[in-house]
Amino acid sequence: MRIEDYALIGDTQSAALVGRDGSIDWLCLPRFDSPACFAKLLGDESNGFWRLAPAGHEMATRRAYAGDTLILETVWETSTGTVKVIDFMPPRHANPALVRIVEGVSGTVRMTTEISIRFDYGSIVPWARRLGGRLHAIGGPDSVWIDTPVHLKGSGGRHTGVFTIAAGQRRSFVFTWHPSHQPEPGIIDPGEQFVETSRFWKEWASRCWLPGRCRATVIRSLITLKALTYSPTGGVVAAPTTSLPEHLGGVRNWDYRFCWLRDAAMTLDALTESGYVTEAGAWLDWLLRAIAGRPEDLQIMYGVAGERRLPEQTLDWLPGFEGSRPVRIGNGAAGQLQLDVYGEVLNCFYRARKLGMPPHDYAWTIVCRLMDFLERCWTQPDEGLWEVRGPRRHFVHSKVMAWVAADRQVRAIEELGHTGPLRRWRAMRDRIHAEVCDRGFDPGRGTFTQSYGSRELDAALLLIPIVGFLPAEDPRVVGTIDAIERELMTDCFVLRYPVSEGNEIDGLPGAEGAFLACSFWLAEALDLVGRKDEAVDLFERLLGLTNDVGLLPEEYDPVQGRHLGNFPQAFTHLHLIHTALALC
Repeated sequence: MRIEDYALIGDTQSAALVGRDGSIDWLCLPRFDSPACFAKLLGDESNGFWRLAPAGHEMATRRAYAGDTLILETVWETSTGTVKVIDFMPPRHANPALVRIVEGVSGTVRMTTEISIRFDYGSIVPWARRLGGRLHAIGGPDSVWIDTPVHLKGSGGRHTGVFTIAAGQRRSFVFTWHPSHQPEPGIIDPGEQFVETSRFWKEWASRCWLPGRCRATVIRSLITLKALTYSPTGGVVAAPTTSLPEHLGGVRNWDYRFCWLRDAAMTLDALTESGYVTEAGAWLDWLLRAIAGRPEDLQIMYGVAGERRLPEQTLDWLPGFEGSRPVRIGNGAAGQLQLDVYGEVLNCFYRARKLGMPPHDYAWTIVCRLMDFLERCWTQPDEGLWEVRGPRRHFVHSKVMAWVAADRQVRAIEELGHTGPLRRWRAMRDRIHAEVCDRGFDPGRGTFTQSYGSRELDAALLLIPIVGFLPAEDPRVVGTIDAIERELMTDCFVLRYPVSEGNEIDGLPGAEGAFLACSFWLAEALDLVGRKDEAVDLFERLLGLTNDVGLLPEEYDPVQGRHLGNFPQAFTHLHLIHTALALC
């Protein structure tokens, strides 16, 4: 299947991907970043999956979420009848669980199920046995219990079942994980859990205070952000997957099951503007815990509980999605210097206060320490927003965001009553602004460039008017937008930067798709420069890229018309929300 053939279910601590064919091909337990027990997504059937579908049928007829919930309903219409499979993960209690309910809609349908559990990303075949009518699989630290009235027959490390479902009948499966050293978990009632899960998501969605059309546009993205939230700490993972390729067959395959400070800042902004002050407060607390310590030790990303060590390694036994090797876990970019992060974090605290968050003396102390560090290091080259693996450069976007940091600190003093070295920060703001306009602008072409002295463009330059570095009507802004439309667009979608063989920018071979957040930036920038109709047209086209259940990936291949990259991507859904709010 393609990436867009998957739907997301989760319990705000972990998540699973369910395919159109009724197969769960990705599930990490007990956390988003735990080893997968179903890893077919990055390999084949030998790496673990769980399929539940009518016998002899492949893709479902249709599927959708049940209203404003994360309960997936998949329907097959067969020659003998119609059947629905309801998939969800209940809000976490003692142990993570996954529930699958088969419901007869009309006629009679013969169903099959096949379960292949493989712990540690498909590398460990567990020991399976029956205990008191329950199927139990155990391997090392992992233990799974399956409860169902359907008889499951074991053979070759898999368990299969065949049963018939008639109109009005229900058959349920409950998959419960727990640490193998703990006592056997209790049996949960799937019907009760369905009611509780439905109530949980509907109540959460009802708190969105956006009006009419705007709410309808962003509610699925907001639910997705909530689903990607690790509720015990408030951290939001960039995606629930690892190593889904940015180019099919290529090596741009990264683990996104971690919390980026950049995403954290933007998530807080989107949630607060949409009415989710409690979630924004949890994000703020996560940020404060994560960045506590010496400012020079600030990382661009952390684990879901704030872990700092995220060593990158490859899983050589997995062939990768459509042969895209290597499959990676961990992320080496955690150790990079990305100066724009300081601007994102300081802008986040400023925006949170402006949007009604109460004052927080501890937070102000921390951001002032970050600012002190940025004053000393903003002149250094860095790896930049795109986490390049080539040489460090003086990226223009990084400098612009350093300006944002200084600007927001100045505003926090002037507008919010904080205290700090106002004159010094104003001088820093002015110095950065002058340097960027002098060294980051190509007057011959009338455009800002990716880095000082380069000729390459960068889609992140579209943020210059959005963050307020220059007014939208400034000729340098207009010229930059025009240049990006000429040089970085393919079939109306925006590339991050030029990528070609021999490219030294990111130190990696091969191409990639259009980065969808960049196209949302263009829509917002077009609106700011007065090209409203074009902005709306582009936004509507981007909305058309969502799959049948409203989810978006990291990138898009406009040639093949396919989703690319980790999925669903929080960064993409964040900017869908921001652009919708700007255009509403």
